Amino acid sequence: MPRNKYPEETVQKILDASLRLFLEKGYEETTVLDIVNELEGLTRGAFYHHFKSKEEVLDALGTKLFWDNNPFEKVMAEKELTGLEKIKKVIKLSLQNEDQQKVGVMSISLLENPRILAEFMESNQTIAAKLFEKLFQEAIDDGSIKDIKYPKALPSLFTLLLNVWLPPAIFPGSKAEVLERLYLMKDILDSIGVPVIDDETLGYAKKTLETILTE
Repeated sequence: MPRNKYPEETVQKILDASLRLFLEKGYEETTVLDIVNELEGLTRGAFYHHFKSKEEVLDALGTKLFWDNNPFEKVMAEKELTGLEKIKKVIKLSLQNEDQQKVGVMSISLLENPRILAEFMESNQTIAAKLFEKLFQEAIDDGSIKDIKYPKALPSLFTLLLNVWLPPAIFPGSKAEVLERLYLMKDILDSIGVPVIDDETLGYAKKTLETILTE
């Protein structure tokens, strides 16, 4: 059999087909065979050459959806915004990415895998926290955030609250419970002089919860 000259293209096709199926049928109801059948000419062997399991596909999708719509890259280019406004916009853009939110909820079961959970926690601090650190420093430098007592610790704590504690994909909860966590997070941040969650953000969050949670 000839070697695939374009492995990246095959991976992209697998991820695109998997996303369509996961959103249409649901993650649990989609099988590897469904994914293979979605792509003409793809064999099970070709699938397993790139991914060991359906779980690996879902994990890769979460990463792909973030980098394909990287909100940090978008706001960095908007020079007219203050650092605080950029942080707010990153949160709003993330909430507006419905596919990413839905895949996040599907990924709940993956976090039972210690390796995937460890990788998620590591990327949360080595990637997300570092990206937020740049924006928080910009906000401190331009004065849009003032009197921060612990500027180095702030991005790490903020990222843990936003990406680990708040999402129902990590800590499952009803819409009411997740909203309560969001309001508490807002109060905590407001109390230390970091008002990044405004009424518009709350509105986006409520809309997102209506989409991804049924109760």
